[in-house]
Amino acid sequence: MWRLVPPKLGRLSRSLKLAALGSLLVLMVLHSPSLLASWQRNELADRRFLQLNKCPACFGTSWCRRFLNGQVVFEAWGRLRLLDFLNVKNVYFAQYGEPREGGRRRVVLKRLGSQRELAQLDQSICKRATGRPRCDLLQAMPRTEFARLNGDVRLLTPEAVEGWSDLVHCPSQRLLDRLVRRYAETKDSGSFLLRNLKDSERMQLLLTLAFNPEPLVLQCQELICMPLGYSKVDKMRQFVQPLLSGAFSGQQTNKSFPSDEGWPFAKYLGACGRMVAVNYVGEELWSFFNAPWEKRVDLAWQLMEIAEQLTNNDFEFALYLLDVSFDNFAVGPRDGKVIIVDAENVLVADKRLIRQNKPENWDVWYESKFDDCDKEACLSFSKEILCARVTVDHNYYAVCQNLLFRHATWRGTSGGLLHDPPSEIAKDGRLEALLDECANPKKRYGRFHAAKELREYLAQLSNNVR
Repeated sequence: MWRLVPPKLGRLSRSLKLAALGSLLVLMVLHSPSLLASWQRNELADRRFLQLNKCPACFGTSWCRRFLNGQVVFEAWGRLRLLDFLNVKNVYFAQYGEPREGGRRRVVLKRLGSQRELAQLDQSICKRATGRPRCDLLQAMPRTEFARLNGDVRLLTPEAVEGWSDLVHCPSQRLLDRLVRRYAETKDSGSFLLRNLKDSERMQLLLTLAFNPEPLVLQCQELICMPLGYSKVDKMRQFVQPLLSGAFSGQQTNKSFPSDEGWPFAKYLGACGRMVAVNYVGEELWSFFNAPWEKRVDLAWQLMEIAEQLTNNDFEFALYLLDVSFDNFAVGPRDGKVIIVDAENVLVADKRLIRQNKPENWDVWYESKFDDCDKEACLSFSKEILCARVTVDHNYYAVCQNLLFRHATWRGTSGGLLHDPPSEIAKDGRLEALLDECANPKKRYGRFHAAKELREYLAQLSNNVR
């Protein structure tokens, strides 16, 4: 029998593994009282664990009642704090239940950053406010740029936040008005006026926008669907008095665009301190890498449809995915729907503003450059170009190169989601040719045409296998 290592090295390897396991057991014994306590105690009802004491240097308080009342509890091993060192992304699974409803449902909890990133955030706030790395955040926040937009400021303007994060790399007033209007961490949502928010709410909104805007993207999916001036009041009016015009903008609003209209993002639930809750979607896309061919074809078609939806829609916002990997998508267990579950790196370009300002080459189709790098899930793009062109193939490029292309690699495995097609499809060669052209086009504007044809071909294959 062949050995991967010489006998002595093999014994040494086994000894090291046993030593590591023994050390872990010793640590567990030493921490057994706190281990048992953490298992029995619901730390999600603890203000300090939620870091509620750091507000307004936090992400919100809309779900605090649910957390503090014990309606949210960790699942199984999530209760053990000893294992937190393995949870680098600070993402947890929990169960949430409403007393009146009965039963529980699964939710995902996020701190929106690693422990290191959150510590750096605290230090940054303190240094800006006091010049020292440590301070009372409650006292420091009003002395930072997050408090610069006080109650006298009417609107959140592009000049104030441009470049703070990918979401607002090139913000338009139209986008920012919607961010404020649909901000879920205030009781008085529905107004685009910044001055209608409390001081603490304004600071929380701006800090979230700068640190990790994912909650705002998830909240934003409804606002992107809604025409300007359409609010919850208008939703009620469509049932009570459908002929009324929209009171906020003076325009007729004859269509309803609810949050579940079809935008492919996980549903935002709320926040308490530095813990954000979102709806659990299902298993990550990577779990379906070796699923039956029929299932993978359907998932690939959905991914290309997402790329199209985020690029071209009636609302003239382009949402460009700057971080695309198998871990950033999940699949619903019942409906099989693909959903984006990590929306931190989404750049929003307002096509209406681009057409209005007409920057150089604004109407020239932009083709993303294929990046043959030696890392997993890498993309090549220019944020400035994404912000200055109306017609861009970035989302098609990102999905094809990092998820579908035969050289797409994740967790050391290559082949892409559509690996090992049936013999008749492989022999035909059309699928491979379309994927190659979509990932690394050889013709001018080849990716645009290949993406369109690929969507149609996958839809055809999907219909054939159902």
